[in-house]
Amino acid sequence: MALQNDLNLFKEKAAAVQVVIAEIPDLTAAFRYGVDLTIKQGGKSMAAFGWEGGDRAALEEACQRAGVLLLKENLREHTAGLHTALTLADWGIAATGSLVLDSGSEDLRLATMLAEIHIAVLPLSRLRPDSEAMEADLVRLMAAPPSYLAFITGASRTADIERVLTIGVHGPQELYVLILKDQES
Repeated sequence: MALQNDLNLFKEKAAAVQVVIAEIPDLTAAFRYGVDLTIKQGGKSMAAFGWEGGDRAALEEACQRAGVLLLKENLREHTAGLHTALTLADWGIAATGSLVLDSGSEDLRLATMLAEIHIAVLPLSRLRPDSEAMEADLVRLMAAPPSYLAFITGASRTADIERVLTIGVHGPQELYVLILKDQES
């Protein structure tokens, strides 16, 4: 019951900052979602990080079938045309609707900052009620520097002195979170 309450709170807080949330049954659905959204919005490329083995092969196949260029490394060479970033979130924080990504990889940082659209897959078992509940995980990560953690709450937004809100200036214009009901949940 506590996990369901955390999920409901996460959805509420994320929706407040215009995050689109969908629940998915498996990674195949996540890959299909990412490819379909990329095509629907006129994109031609997707950067993807955090996927290994058979998952990576399934993603490559989904992109190939749809004609979407899958970028897996050397993003500095592709920054101008990067449409979608598909990442695996390390944690979610229910109290703020935030994602936490261990962003030690420069390519992952570039993808999540320069793509027009960011789609993050959050395994339900990685959802925490608040940041205090992540203390042990954060201590473990910070014990082996250098570390770079990104706390992401909604799409990039900024406002000028006249309070004119602009979306996507310092990062993605849209953020999607796909909740994956994994075996641990």
